[in-house]
Amino acid sequence: MSRAADSGIILIARLALSVLFLWSGIMKLLGYGAFVGYLQAKGVPLVQIAAPVATAVEVIGGIFLVIGFMIRPLGLVMAIYTIATAVLGHDFWNVTNAALQHDMVIHFWKNVGIAGGFLLLMVTGAGGASVDAARAPRRPSL
Repeated sequence: MSRAADSGIILIARLALSVLFLWSGIMKLLGYGAFVGYLQAKGVPLVQIAAPVATAVEVIGGIFLVIGFMIRPLGLVMAIYTIATAVLGHDFWNVTNAALQHDMVIHFWKNVGIAGGFLLLMVTGAGGASVDAARAPRRPSL
């Protein structure tokens, strides 16, 4: 990191991303049956596997974002997950209702933008305010 403020900014970015996934994951847990039904209605294959995996990715991924644990690999996993959910859950190209299609387009591109944020975290790492930084080997001072 080139500036002292970078760690704080990366922490804010991690927290901002975590809110969406923690909230969504917890809502999936609380309404698990409805979530499974939604996936079935969308034609998602292997719903019995996809539903618990999606829920776990969101809850565990959200927690890891907050604490800053394994952020580089998590960034890649979350970027892939977010693009997959955009394609499967916001398939605007299959929607004929103009208002609903407009909404789906916005959500699709929102997911693409979020995936971009995750790719940035993959490159930058967790920053100084993180478990990753606490676990990193210390360089001797000269």
